[in-house]
Amino acid sequence: MKKINFIYLLFAFATLQSCTGDLDVVAEDSKILSPEQLFSTPLGYKQALGGVYGNLSLTGTGDAGSSFLQGIDAGTSQFGRCMWYLQDLTTDEVVWTYENDEGTAELQRNTWTSANPILLGMFSRTMAEVALANDFLRQSTPELLTSRGITSTTDVAEINIYRNEVRVLRAFAYYNMMDLFGKAPFITENDPLNFKGPQYDRQQLFTFIETELNAVIPNLKAARTNEYGRLDKAMAQMILAKMYLNAQVYIGTPKYAECMAKCSDVIGGGYILKSNYLDNFKADNHTSSEMIFTLQSDGVKTQNYGATTVMINGQVGSVEGNGAEFGVGGWGGALRLRKQFVQKFDGAEFVTDVRKTYSSNSGSRPIDIATLTNAGQGYILHKFSNKTVAGVAGVNSGFVDTDFPLFRLADAYLMYAEAQMRKDGATNTNNATTANAQSLTYINALRQRANSGSASANVTQMQVNLDFIIDERARELHWEGHRRQDLIRFNKYGGGNYNWAWKGNIPNGTSFSSNLNVFPLPTASITANPNLTQNTGY
Repeated sequence: MKKINFIYLLFAFATLQSCTGDLDVVAEDSKILSPEQLFSTPLGYKQALGGVYGNLSLTGTGDAGSSFLQGIDAGTSQFGRCMWYLQDLTTDEVVWTYENDEGTAELQRNTWTSANPILLGMFSRTMAEVALANDFLRQSTPELLTSRGITSTTDVAEINIYRNEVRVLRAFAYYNMMDLFGKAPFITENDPLNFKGPQYDRQQLFTFIETELNAVIPNLKAARTNEYGRLDKAMAQMILAKMYLNAQVYIGTPKYAECMAKCSDVIGGGYILKSNYLDNFKADNHTSSEMIFTLQSDGVKTQNYGATTVMINGQVGSVEGNGAEFGVGGWGGALRLRKQFVQKFDGAEFVTDVRKTYSSNSGSRPIDIATLTNAGQGYILHKFSNKTVAGVAGVNSGFVDTDFPLFRLADAYLMYAEAQMRKDGATNTNNATTANAQSLTYINALRQRANSGSASANVTQMQVNLDFIIDERARELHWEGHRRQDLIRFNKYGGGNYNWAWKGNIPNGTSFSSNLNVFPLPTASITANPNLTQNTGY
């Protein structure tokens, strides 16, 4: 059943926000229950679990414009949207037309400061996830379950499964803090409410996340056995695989063999490549056998300005007016592609590649974007849709039904190949062709899928070096929230090794300092917690 948790989300937000003191929150609903009322039954615990998951998709208990975080606009604090802005809008993949939208101009021009509201939104929303997780763990101890009369062996075992999932969600939150900000205030369920956590650096966060995930993975449900919307072993393994692939960046120590092992666990878990690539990005993508974990979206039950609503409405061209193609009204050309991404599909080998969905409106759109606010410049994308595989549009033309593919199997294939190549001697500064037979099998499985089953675009070992891998990641995973992280790992973000249109606020691109490889901590967050210090260069 799709989006099973959404029946509980608004209710859970209204209750949890009143008993979570790690962040300033505001009650938006008069129907607030005390913790004793909410947690008096096993059903209440599932409702509370829905709230922890729901924070990744929703912003508040009211309509799409509501936010339970004080002083932060819903549009700049929705987890998926903020994550997508930081990971993709700051790179060579995409531009945003409406630079009057607060924070967006600075992100896409790489001129952000600690006052950027989207950075505050991401920091606050992610730490809200930590707060919600901590509160759930405080309220679900064996002692409290017993005191509340919840003693059935079945009920206690189910709540313990919830606890393990919540620990993964908290680890995922800290993973994002480690990746984006390089540090975070560290708070667990053992700390009192309103506790101003000490600052943890990347090494400390890495150690905590790794330890936590390895502790809970044996007790999570096996891959593909949990109800849709809830995580399983594979989701936790994907976080670890991501950490290990980026360990050289995070902690200065390569962990490529560990990455390969986790990718193998994920690949062996039962997830299967969807035969049609584009079916992964449609309104019924919850049925895809490739999805490991998604940020859920529903045009009726969970209206919000999240990542897929932004992307699908933003895809609609200002000239084309092609909202009907995607089952939405559209936002008048909000999103366009940077030249360097489009060029990743240059060459005869990509003529039949279904991942090549961009268009130039029969050549009327210039590939170059001379003015960022000119919606008629730059190609547009057709990857995501608010229509089902059968072509049925979502019931709401403004808010989409399409879930955001946070982790999917294809990424595990490409991570395995990259980790294996790096383990066997490939580096960012050489052209080593070290892909082994297994890596080539994974790469070519994606290539064949992209070419409707044909092996015509398959590659050989001599064609695969790390430059190929990062370009293939762009072709396979564009607009899925991976690009900034990938560019940093390949030393193509900060510094002058690779420039793209409007990088560093120059039309043809220019280098920027490598200190921008992490974002600044928001000024308001440092003010609220004197234990936090600003990142170098800000």
